[in-house]
Amino acid sequence: MTEKLLKIAAEFVLEGTISEITPLGQGFINDTFIIHTEGEAPNYILQRKNKSIFPDVPAMMDNIDRVTAHIRKKVAAEGGDIKREVMTINHTHDGKFYHVDEDGEYWAVCEFIADTIAYDSANSEALARMGGMGIGKFQSQLADFTEPLAEVIKGFHNIKHRFVQWDEAIAQDAAGRVASLSEEISWIESRREEMLAFWAKVESGEIPMRVTHNDTKINNILFDKQGNVLCVIDLDTVMSAPALNDFGDAIRTYANTGAEDAEDLSTVSLSLPMFAAYADGYLSQQANTLTQAELDHLAFSARYITFEQVLRFLMDYINGDTYYKIKSPNHNLVRTHAQYALLQSIEAQYAEMCEVIKQTTAKHLA
Repeated sequence: MTEKLLKIAAEFVLEGTISEITPLGQGFINDTFIIHTEGEAPNYILQRKNKSIFPDVPAMMDNIDRVTAHIRKKVAAEGGDIKREVMTINHTHDGKFYHVDEDGEYWAVCEFIADTIAYDSANSEALARMGGMGIGKFQSQLADFTEPLAEVIKGFHNIKHRFVQWDEAIAQDAAGRVASLSEEISWIESRREEMLAFWAKVESGEIPMRVTHNDTKINNILFDKQGNVLCVIDLDTVMSAPALNDFGDAIRTYANTGAEDAEDLSTVSLSLPMFAAYADGYLSQQANTLTQAELDHLAFSARYITFEQVLRFLMDYINGDTYYKIKSPNHNLVRTHAQYALLQSIEAQYAEMCEVIKQTTAKHLA
């Protein structure tokens, strides 16, 4: 435990006496530590927020504060446990939800929720259903949250914004690769009109903006020892966006039978049973909340988000691999082909997916 971490932790209002501070997890974006305390006092999560990914950490923390405060009121009104069913963000001694250290790095603290179960991946229909319930519950708790939230990642899942970037990438051809990618570029261009038409419905308000999590992996959901959803964590990416984004992004990962960068494309397809399981869990919480326009586009959201990922991987390859970390010179192209295989599988099963949504919605509205 370094003196620096102790000094940073001391800036926050915490219960108990700190016994040690230990690293937690891999730290792909943020650096994360557990603050262990003596006796009956709670432990805490200490994080260095990555200001390269999140250029406005104060705005991000304000988002988190307002969203968790809203959920806390809901949990309290229902007689739930506000210490376990919603994240508790700790403030500094001067009342802020972040501390800036002498190096200009941003730090935040939240209370550690003990005696919980978390899963690294959803490898069964039962876990897919639980994951859907977790994100559905989170969105349902925030369905009446109408305040605007800061856009912590500019243009995230905004395909109109992505096409502006795409057109610039094609024009600049920074890595000199465009000439060899006529087939892949045609994949993007053949779907441009359809994807922009969907986003036009968002801009018109036909598809409403809601509070979305934007990182729907199952390891961001905590469960109790009985398997019930407790709460959703890791709220750095919480923003105002279509609720469909969270659903589509979850399907892209939960229901993909192959790896995101699979070289053997025969392993990549959409698992309809996993899709149905996630949809069942999600709609068990959200069927009464979503508008008809949202329900009508729920299955389409998987096409939309997967298409966006095809575009982003291919665009990064065209740009010379400046965004995603790569393991080989063609890694982004491999990712592009794998995601396109998933997109084709989704498109081939789209009618069945729509029928699943229709029947599952009816089931939960009955």
